[in-house]
Amino acid sequence: MFRRTFLAVTAAATMVSAAPVWAGGHSKDIVDTAVAAGSFSTLVAAVEAAGLVETLKGEGPFTVFAPTDDAFKALPEGTVETLLKPENKDQLVAILTYHVVAGKVMSGDLSDGMKAATVQGSDVTIGTSGGVTVNGANVVSADIETSNGVIHVIDAVILPK
Repeated sequence: MFRRTFLAVTAAATMVSAAPVWAGGHSKDIVDTAVAAGSFSTLVAAVEAAGLVETLKGEGPFTVFAPTDDAFKALPEGTVETLLKPENKDQLVAILTYHVVAGKVMSGDLSDGMKAATVQGSDVTIGTSGGVTVNGANVVSADIETSNGVIHVIDAVILPK
């Protein structure tokens, strides 16, 4: 009996101490959420090289289709290194902003064949048959809410035409 009561009190205290974080919404922005996840180090390095950190830490809201480190590794050898060079900053910015949509788009808002205008200026096409895709990249984790938007994790880097 004592043990059960102790566990219940401990659990309740933990929930109460976490309440301000949950009540105030999500405390981390898109960049901080990506850094904390640990599987987006290449994306974060690219965002830094492109000078987009402050933008993605801004008010938003933004929807980011975030490629994992494995997605970047699947690119042809040398691609990431080439894009990270200062002389290729404009190309890097174009690729990264192609992964961002203005506004907060949750998975429930998506429909098959819908087009979404990216910050880069071109549209991406959403597929919902047999799983959600963005220009053919699979969404492997959806609706990761942040203080300034939402992240949908994708398994490939999508490239503007």
